[in-house]
Amino acid sequence: MLFFDLFRHDPEFLEIKSGDTLFKEGDPGNAMYVLIEGKAEITIAGMLFEECTPGTFMGEMAVIDGSHRYATVTAKTDCKFAVIDSKRFQFLVDEAPKFAIDIMRVMSQRLKRCNLSVLAAKDVQA
Repeated sequence: MLFFDLFRHDPEFLEIKSGDTLFKEGDPGNAMYVLIEGKAEITIAGMLFEECTPGTFMGEMAVIDGSHRYATVTAKTDCKFAVIDSKRFQFLVDEAPKFAIDIMRVMSQRLKRCNLSVLAAKDVQA
């Protein structure tokens, strides 16, 4: 995957232990992350949204629009993350257009998954 290849040789990583939280819903966001090693999960309002393996990125929305975190990321095993702050994000978008396309592709998939969850919940209530 592109993300893993772009960041696996970074000189510095953020490492967190199993059970620790990378960020929580409502936290300010000034960076996105790429999981380099380990397994993590993304939850929204306490519900599992995505299981993450190396190459998965998270926190992109806060970097793009400056908003607070809408999800929580928790390490399921010891994890190592590459950190992409807003300045680096902008550089990557400018210099590696495939990076931007891949970000949009994954965001689109996540949005579709959220929409399907909302529709499924609506059907259960009916």
